[in-house]
Amino acid sequence: MTDDGAAGPISVMVVDDHPMWRDGVSRDLAEAGFVVVATADGVGSATRRAAAVRPAVVLMDMQLPDGNGAVATAEVLRVSPQSRVLVLSASAERDDVLEAIKAGASGYLVKSASAAELIDAVRATAAGQPVFTPGLAGLVLGEYRRMATAPAEPDAPHRPALTERETEVLRMVAKGLSAKQIASRLGLSHRTVENHVQATLRKLQLANRVELTRYAIEQGLE
Repeated sequence: MTDDGAAGPISVMVVDDHPMWRDGVSRDLAEAGFVVVATADGVGSATRRAAAVRPAVVLMDMQLPDGNGAVATAEVLRVSPQSRVLVLSASAERDDVLEAIKAGASGYLVKSASAAELIDAVRATAAGQPVFTPGLAGLVLGEYRRMATAPAEPDAPHRPALTERETEVLRMVAKGLSAKQIASRLGLSHRTVENHVQATLRKLQLANRVELTRYAIEQGLE
């Protein structure tokens, strides 16, 4: 899938300040059939190139010479809002992970991941699925649960109620299940599940499955 939703190779930008690592990852992605449309070594270059090429997926390092990956993530999504950011970092520190996710990253992998795991993660990210190195998903879930139990702001927007079926589908989306898997588990057609997902997106005024997953985590659904 391309960044405009049409069939074709997935476009990727690789952001890392280490040339050998950046080139190696770019090569692995190209060999797997992705199109590496740009590389960058910092916040500034990542922002400029994302605005120019609008990649479907951005692989983002957390340690950059002119800022961190969270800042770069926010800037990239500002100039290319349809892009999805997957952090690929040597750090698995709690603060780094949460900062990246709060900045808008769709997922977080540590650099100990294998090439095959990285390839699968990029494909999943392009498809709108959140991806985390094992152990980190629980960390993010715990943080959002903590946030969800905090007193609501007086001017917080009211969220419309979901039907029982929509809540059931949402819970499975939060677990990372695809529409096909959800349909199989609930004995529904793929189209019916997609209709429930789209209806939920409209009700909650959310843009995509990544935002829907974040909402489900915030509400403590699993």
